Amino acid sequence: MLCPGVLKFSLTLSDSRLSETPPHPAATASTLREAPVEVRSLFMERRTFLAAGSGALAATPGLAAQPHAKISAIITTYFRNSHADVFVGNMLRGFYWDGKPHESQLDISAMYIAQTPAKTDIGKAEAAKHNIPLKPTVDEALVPGIQGVVLIGEHGDYPLNEKGQKLYPRYELMEQIVNHYRKTKRAFPLFHDKHFSTEWKKAKQMFDWSRELKFPLIAGTSITLTWRRPALELPLEAPIKRAVGYWYGDKEAYGYHGLETYQCMVERRAGGETGVNWVQCLEGAEVWRWSEANPWARNLLEEAMRHDDSLKRGRLEDNVNNPILFLIGYRSGFLGVVYLLNGQTQQAGFAAELEGRSDPLTCCFLTQWGRPWSHGNGLSYWVEQTIVKNREFYPPERTLLATGLTEAVMDSSFCKGAKVETPHLDVRYRAQKESLFMRGPLPPYDRIRV
Repeated sequence: MLCPGVLKFSLTLSDSRLSETPPHPAATASTLREAPVEVRSLFMERRTFLAAGSGALAATPGLAAQPHAKISAIITTYFRNSHADVFVGNMLRGFYWDGKPHESQLDISAMYIAQTPAKTDIGKAEAAKHNIPLKPTVDEALVPGIQGVVLIGEHGDYPLNEKGQKLYPRYELMEQIVNHYRKTKRAFPLFHDKHFSTEWKKAKQMFDWSRELKFPLIAGTSITLTWRRPALELPLEAPIKRAVGYWYGDKEAYGYHGLETYQCMVERRAGGETGVNWVQCLEGAEVWRWSEANPWARNLLEEAMRHDDSLKRGRLEDNVNNPILFLIGYRSGFLGVVYLLNGQTQQAGFAAELEGRSDPLTCCFLTQWGRPWSHGNGLSYWVEQTIVKNREFYPPERTLLATGLTEAVMDSSFCKGAKVETPHLDVRYRAQKESLFMRGPLPPYDRIRV
């Protein structure tokens, strides 16, 4: 690649074709609310999960069974605690939603698993247990009668590029799905786990396929839909002056989560999303120097951590050996600030200053670091609803922009912190009315957490 920046082709995206989202029973977009998070103490074993859920439905007079949809699952690899285990597992076993067991409305008709190493694979056993045929190709896995496709291209034995990014075949797998859509002249809703690609050109093509063939697309991270403490719902057109987010982990695989989580908050600012002009990645001592020169950012960072119960005691500088900072120059003039703080936290946080308010608005994004990894339940639910109802509930442009930001971050890091110009990130969209994140109590851990 070229340093300090690579100029890519510029493309403007139209607004997502979003149907009006029904209000969440606990949400209002016109107010900023803080709600305590109840911790569920009663344990429910897996074997009683679906029985409890279906029993509750049966006990409710006049309540019809929920509609189901048949799907195909396209997976790179499937081992215990992998993304496939979490999301496909939720489809097979059910999951907690709004504080009670929820029977999945998705029935898997066929699976394709690209890699099934003998020592770690559980996909074959899960498929056999649930009478799901395993197919040798993507095309054959898209069996007649399906109403949706799930693509989980995370984990597996794949090469790295010069920037250290694992080259998952997400583009290639989706291309095979799209080729099947073209061949059969039928296009179904599609879930794409995480960001689209390591390359903007491929990511943009993946998004464009959904617009060309007019199929609903849901993609991205589960962290945008997990519980928030407090339950912060920024209104649309929020007068945000400054905002800081944080997360942890490596620059790409985890950094992407931090970028999209931050984006799900600041996309609600006045004027909506209009794209990004430049991105910069600072590392090590440069992060602390920048923070010292911009004390407002350090102040908001500390405010954002107020609700994080995973924090390590002690000074931030002592706990975090290699801090990372993403700076985002939005076209609107807004400056995005996202820290990665390994050694300090295992959650995400956000804080913003708003015009007309003396105190910042803050929240933490809760994660359940052990089985059943319930911070993924919100995404599981909205994947289900997207497929069953055949419509989008929030804009996939957010994931497209976060994909482009991730590529630019990696370019900047590769070029030792150079500012990377991003004229191609001319991504314009409006957020949906409701944020759709999970409410209610957190479910318990499994008996065996790992």
